Amino acid sequence: MAELLLELFSEEIPARMQQPAGEELVRQISKALAALNVREARSYTGPRRIALVCELDAQVPAETIQERGPRETAPERALEGFLRKHNASKDDAKLEGGFWVLTRNTPAIAAEVCIAGRLPALLRQFPWPKSMRWGTGSTFTWVRPLRRILCTLGGTIVPFSLATEEGGTPDNGHNLTSSDLTEGHRFYPAGATKAEPFQARTFTEWQNGLRARRVLTDAAERRSAILQGINQLATGEGLAIVTDPGLVEEVAGLVEWPVPFLGRIDDTFMELPAEVMQVSMRVNQRYFALRHTDGSPAPRFAFVSNIDPSDGGAQVIAGNERVLRARFADARHFWDLDRKSPLESRIAGLDNVTFHADLGSQGDRVKRLVRLAELIAPMVGASPQHAARAALLAKADLSTGMVGEFPELQGVMGGYYARHDQEPADVCTAISEHYQPRGPSDETPTAPVSVAVALADRFDMLAGFFAAGARPTGSGDPYGLRRAALGIISLIRTNGLRLDLVALFVKAAEALPAALQNAPDLDLLPGFIAERLRVQLRSEGRRHDILAAISAGNYDTDITRLLARTEALADMLATEDGKNLLAATKRATNILRIEDKKDGPHEGTPDPALYTQPEEIALAAALKTVIPQVETAITAERFTDAMREAASLRPALDTFFEGVIVNADDIQIRGNRLKLLSELVRMTRLIADFSQIDG
Repeated sequence: MAELLLELFSEEIPARMQQPAGEELVRQISKALAALNVREARSYTGPRRIALVCELDAQVPAETIQERGPRETAPERALEGFLRKHNASKDDAKLEGGFWVLTRNTPAIAAEVCIAGRLPALLRQFPWPKSMRWGTGSTFTWVRPLRRILCTLGGTIVPFSLATEEGGTPDNGHNLTSSDLTEGHRFYPAGATKAEPFQARTFTEWQNGLRARRVLTDAAERRSAILQGINQLATGEGLAIVTDPGLVEEVAGLVEWPVPFLGRIDDTFMELPAEVMQVSMRVNQRYFALRHTDGSPAPRFAFVSNIDPSDGGAQVIAGNERVLRARFADARHFWDLDRKSPLESRIAGLDNVTFHADLGSQGDRVKRLVRLAELIAPMVGASPQHAARAALLAKADLSTGMVGEFPELQGVMGGYYARHDQEPADVCTAISEHYQPRGPSDETPTAPVSVAVALADRFDMLAGFFAAGARPTGSGDPYGLRRAALGIISLIRTNGLRLDLVALFVKAAEALPAALQNAPDLDLLPGFIAERLRVQLRSEGRRHDILAAISAGNYDTDITRLLARTEALADMLATEDGKNLLAATKRATNILRIEDKKDGPHEGTPDPALYTQPEEIALAAALKTVIPQVETAITAERFTDAMREAASLRPALDTFFEGVIVNADDIQIRGNRLKLLSELVRMTRLIADFSQIDG
């Protein structure tokens, strides 16, 4: 067993590409060196390097391989093809049992030989999302210019080069060859014009050597240092950081030696909306916003430097404060300018903004939203007038300077500008919230007008893009339609809404351009929502199979009702009676499936005169009592009662299957017993298709 250390040192790698590249390197090395039994592979990524360390065998063991070829009686050309495929001669093959057999003895291959033979091609074909070619005379590409390759095995350099010659065309691969050299922080030691390379032949030497030269190789350690450092500075002033895991992740990919600092925001900028300040700091400068304990924005910001300055950070802080003043001055300009024009005055301009080639302008879309929001409002307890007003103004901020600069603030700025125009409070809130929830961690609106507009926005989007033939395929979802579907589900679940999705999609489609109103893909929308609901339940660790079983053959699209049935059935199946009912129903279904193929279907009311055993009489009596009760309970949406009644069949079912042979010799008795089982299955299908439930 030996330790393999591989480091690929380059110019700055975009932060978003670092972790995926590390994971891909582990995957590719594990596959390419599988014969060496790669173990405990770990990747380390940072702004200028991706690295891997793993344990593997010292060699690929020798082995004897036998390949059976064509029959002895096969044409000669068949044998020739077989030998050519394996680069062998006829002398290498022997006849065994009427077949030509080729025996090949493969010698042991040292690990360093295997690594040196595999890595050049692996690195040349490494799949970066975007890569570049630099210099002349080379076709080698990397995410940024690759400067060094460190590769050691058990403390010894594994020599290889990226230079190739294919088809008589040489490619120097930028003269990159493996070594045991790497570089630390670009600006360490202080005052140096270039980092001096140093030798590292083991993982411990590499990691410790880089740490001594101001490089933390572990991204998780950098993230922790950033969070702990900022939190310590903030709490020292009685403040808290505004949670932003994505920003922590990005900054950890920008710095090798994180050193946190706090800066001050001029009081003159504190009148800006908190969201404007936070987005401006995040997008433009990768700064962290801070807040007081009451949640109000604090006149302070946090940032992370890549160096530890000798003056304690005074110049670095002053420089970042100066940059932020310029950024906030631009934001204040947009803030002041946008408020000079009422939000309503911007609506006409939306007619000149294309939403989609087949779906018209943003102005056309606003008209559809107004109609749909007004229609949905009574269903969610909202004022139709206020819902229509909010829908009318919801997209008006798209033409503002602030949203033009920061598209992330769509809706948020509209809400601020509506308040400035003294629109009703619930209208302003609805404009601010109608894009929510944007994701699983986002808050879901609960104010009725907000809910009405948020639903209208998503129903129109789904109906429009499905009608235009732009539904998601595979992993592609350029218009965020899966997110829109999950938004509808979240709004319904959070607010306990009772909506007929099919009816609402029909209403949404009625307002689309005439050519799209009867598009065939519109019929796929209820199933699309149902699939998203199953995905959501699966992610929550809940019984998505039960939802699928309840939805089978059931055209109900009331999500609240479906989830209530799902919960009730899940609770029942968690009991012993429920488990036995499931098992008995599946057994009955399997029997009927087999027997129906012979002489079925076996449907209809069983004949009591043909009952010959007390067990079947007892089951028939139990079904006669339970079936009406289940039907009544389901109609009244008393799903827990329905499940309890169904589960009460357990004793009768147990004794029936223990004491009755369904396939009796008497044809009439057999048919009658199959009808009895058919009654059981019919009753359970009022609840769900039990055959789709796991267990």
